[in-house]
Amino acid sequence: MSFAGGAPGGLNYCPCRYGRSRVLFRGPRRPLDLPYLAFLGGSETYGRFVDLPFPARVEPQLGLPCVNFGIPNAGLDLYLSDPAVLEAAERAETVVLQILGAQNMSNRFYSVHPRRNDRFLRGSDRLLALYPEVDFTEFHFNRHMLGRLHDLSPERFAQITAELRLAWVARMKHLLALLRGRVVLLWVAEHLPPETPQEGLARDPLFVDRAMLEALRPRTAALLEVELSEAARQRDTEGKVFAPLEAGAAAESLGPLAHAEVAEALGPVLAALRP
Repeated sequence: MSFAGGAPGGLNYCPCRYGRSRVLFRGPRRPLDLPYLAFLGGSETYGRFVDLPFPARVEPQLGLPCVNFGIPNAGLDLYLSDPAVLEAAERAETVVLQILGAQNMSNRFYSVHPRRNDRFLRGSDRLLALYPEVDFTEFHFNRHMLGRLHDLSPERFAQITAELRLAWVARMKHLLALLRGRVVLLWVAEHLPPETPQEGLARDPLFVDRAMLEALRPRTAALLEVELSEAARQRDTEGKVFAPLEAGAAAESLGPLAHAEVAEALGPVLAALRP
């Protein structure tokens, strides 16, 4: 990823690789020859612009390495297509899996980049038939494309979100099976999981509702829902480390207070699961 090492004047993420993975993860590199916890997730797990993301905050609470496999804008495809990361996660004592949105994964309507899952590659014949008036070559990112399709026709868009929800649950079940159920599912958002499906693109994680999470609960060690406090939701740059050109992105990212709240909620859950 282009930002893995940080922009000049910004935070140094100490990028590192594990095994034969082609993905650069946030460092410093943690040992994998001793008991450890693995953290899989997106931008929140990676912790852009914060010196201590919640995996690093949990580590001293539990006294064992916490390996940060989070990647900004990651989708489930990144992990399911990376044998090295799957092997490392499978060998972890426990895996913390942040709930990711359903938009950043290949499905019957469109394909995404295998590592940069937020990148739109191409629409399928099914999608082109559903939206014949759209030139899909103008899109580079999934969210931009989906937002345009929603605005054009919420009725047709509902077919896409239905497919994304089905694919997301199936892929999550597959990933949980590979990790043998030793997984804490972590919901981190400004709101609790919605009780009914959300068709718009206003609230992350996109298109995931409570019924989808409940379908996964029997296959996990725990499901933890963290609704961030009003103070932690503030969109500003306080306590963040960033280069001048990163100010806009930094203002939209979780800050140190949010990461502290997640670590405070997560620590006791992980401690209770220790052998």
